Amino acid sequence: MKRWLPILVLLLAAGWLASSLRPQKNPGAQDLAAFGRLPVLVNGRLKPLDTVARTSLLVMQGRQRVSDPANPGPLVATPAEWLADVLFNPAKADTYPTFRIDSPDLLTLMGITEGDTRISYDSAAKRMMALVGFLPSSRSRFTFKQLEPKLAELDRQAQLAEPTEVQLRTPFQKAVIQLRDRVLLYQRLKHSAQTPDSADFLSELVQFQKALPAGVAAVRARQKGEPHDTDAFKAMMTMAGRYDFMDKMGYLLTVPPASDEPNPTAWKSVGHALLEAFEGGSINPNVMAYAALGRAYRDQQPTQFNEIVRLYRDQLAKRFTPQLRKSDIEARFNAAEPFYKSTQLYAIAFLLAIFSWLKWPAVLGRGAFYLTLLAFIATTAGIATRMWLEGRPPVTNLYSSALFVGWGSVGLCLILEKIYRNAIGSVAAGVIGFVTLLIAHHLSLSGDTLEMMRAVLDTNLWLATHVVVITIGYSATYLAGFLALIYIVRGLFTRSLDPATADALTRMVYGIVCFATLFSLVGTVLGGIWADQSWGRFWGWDPKENGALLIVIWNAIILHCRWGGLVKQRGLMCLAVFGNVITSWSWFGTNMLGIGLHSYGFMDAAFWWLLAFVATQVAVIALALLPLEKWRSFRV
Repeated sequence: MKRWLPILVLLLAAGWLASSLRPQKNPGAQDLAAFGRLPVLVNGRLKPLDTVARTSLLVMQGRQRVSDPANPGPLVATPAEWLADVLFNPAKADTYPTFRIDSPDLLTLMGITEGDTRISYDSAAKRMMALVGFLPSSRSRFTFKQLEPKLAELDRQAQLAEPTEVQLRTPFQKAVIQLRDRVLLYQRLKHSAQTPDSADFLSELVQFQKALPAGVAAVRARQKGEPHDTDAFKAMMTMAGRYDFMDKMGYLLTVPPASDEPNPTAWKSVGHALLEAFEGGSINPNVMAYAALGRAYRDQQPTQFNEIVRLYRDQLAKRFTPQLRKSDIEARFNAAEPFYKSTQLYAIAFLLAIFSWLKWPAVLGRGAFYLTLLAFIATTAGIATRMWLEGRPPVTNLYSSALFVGWGSVGLCLILEKIYRNAIGSVAAGVIGFVTLLIAHHLSLSGDTLEMMRAVLDTNLWLATHVVVITIGYSATYLAGFLALIYIVRGLFTRSLDPATADALTRMVYGIVCFATLFSLVGTVLGGIWADQSWGRFWGWDPKENGALLIVIWNAIILHCRWGGLVKQRGLMCLAVFGNVITSWSWFGTNMLGIGLHSYGFMDAAFWWLLAFVATQVAVIALALLPLEKWRSFRV
C-alpha cells in the first residue's frame, strides 16, 4: 500500500487542479459569469470585466474576495458580482468593506474609532485563534460609506504630500496617497457605466433622447444669437455637464468603435459616447444596452439581465470574435488561479521532501517529486497562457520576471532530482517556487500584470532572447544559492549531511554555477546588442547593466576560486549564498534607485524586504564560518 501513496497523492492533486477548470458557477440566477467575460478597454488593453474586478480589488484591499471580518460568510460570491454592484448599484457597493487601511494615523484622519475596528467573535475558540494570530484581531478593511465624510480632508492631505519625493515621504504620507488613489479608482469605476446619483439611468437616457432635437436646436440658435427655448438650452447644458464629468471620470471604455472606425482599439467611455449624441442626434445603442443591463441587475430581473448580456455579446461577436475568445480564456484563466494553486502545491511538496529525510525516503521523496512536477506543469500552463494573451515574450515586467525566475529554477531542480533522487531538488524547488510566486503575488497588488509593455522596451528578437536568457541566468544563480543554504542548514543543525550528501550537493552547486555563468554572460551580451539597436549604445553603465555584469563576475569568481583550490566545499557554499544577494540587487535593487533606463519606481515594502533578505543571507554565511566542530553533522 505504501508504494501506491505517491500515485494517490498525484491523482488527488491533479483532480484538485482539474476541478478549477470547470466553468464558473453563478451565485444566483443572474449570469454574472457571462457578464464578467464582456470585454472593455482599460489602459490600452482589451480585457474582460472579470479581470477589471479582480485587479481593482487587489489594488484596493490586497485580495480578490469581498467579505466582512465580523461575518464568517462572504458578502459577495465573485469579483464580477462586486463590480456589477459598483457599476449598477453603487449605493449597495458603498457598504462593502473594500478599502484596506493599516495606518493608525490614517484611521484617525478618516474619523474611524477603535470601536469601528473591533471584531465580534461568536465563540471562545475564535477569540483564542485571534489571539494567536490565526484570525485578524482588528478590522482593517472599511466601506466607502465610512470614508466618505472625510474624503475632502484626505484629498487635502494627499495634495500636501505629493510634492515630497517618494523616498522621503513619511509612512503617514504614503498611506494617505495610497488610500486617495484607491478611492479615486473606486469613484472612477462608479462613473464608468452610469452616473452614480441617477435613480434610473435608463429612464434618464430615454428622456435625454426625447429632448435632444429641441435641445440641440436651442443650443445652435443661442450660438447664432437667435431666439431659442431657454428651458431646452438649460436642460442640454446640464446634461452636457453631467456627461462631460462622466467622460473625465470614467475608468472603463465600454463602448466599441463604430463599424467604419479604422482603429479597432478606439473604444469610448459612456460619457464620451453621450457627448457625441449632441452632434449625431441619437444615443449610441451600446450605451443604452449597458443602461438596460444596469436596470435589470438593480431590479433583480435575471431573465432580462441574462438576455441583454447574450444579445450584447452576439452583437460584439459580429466584429470582435478573436477579442471575445481571448476575453473568455482570460476569465477562465483568472478563475483557475494556476499560480495560487501552484504555490500551495510547492508548499506541500517541500514538506513531503523534508519528511522524506526522516522517514520513508523513497515513498515520500517520490511523492514530493510528483507534486513539484505537477506544480511546474501548472505554472508552465499559466505562463504560456499569459504569453498568448499578451502576445509577448514570457518576461515583460517585474511580475512576469518573478514567475519566470521561479519557473526556471524549479525546472532545473526537477532535473537535479531526477538525477540524484535524494529529495534535495524537491526541497529547493518547493522553497524557490513558493517564494517566487509569493513575490509575484505581492507585485500583482499594483494593478494589471498584463499591462502594456513599457516604452523603454522595444519589441524585437534581441529583446525577447536577452530577457529570457538573462532571467534563466537569475534562476540558476538563485538555485545555486538555495542549494548552498540546504548544505549549510543541514550541516549546522542536523546530522543528516553525510559525506555522500555533501558531495552530491557540491556537484549540484558547481554544475548550476557553470550553467548560471553561461546564461548570465550570454544574456548580458544580448542585452548590449538590444541596447545598441534601441538606444544607440552597447553599454552605458546603467545600474541594471552593472547589476547584470556583477552576476557574471561573481559567478566567475566562484568558479575561479573552485578551480584554483582557494575554497573547498564550505567556501563554495558561502560564495554561492552571497550570489543570492548579488542577484537580488540586480533583479530588484536597481529598479528602486530612481535612476537609469531600467528604473521602474521605488517600492517601499520591497526595499525593506530586500534588506531583510540580504541580512538573512549574510547571517547564514556568518554561521557557516563557524568551526566545523560546531557543525552537528561533523561532530565526532
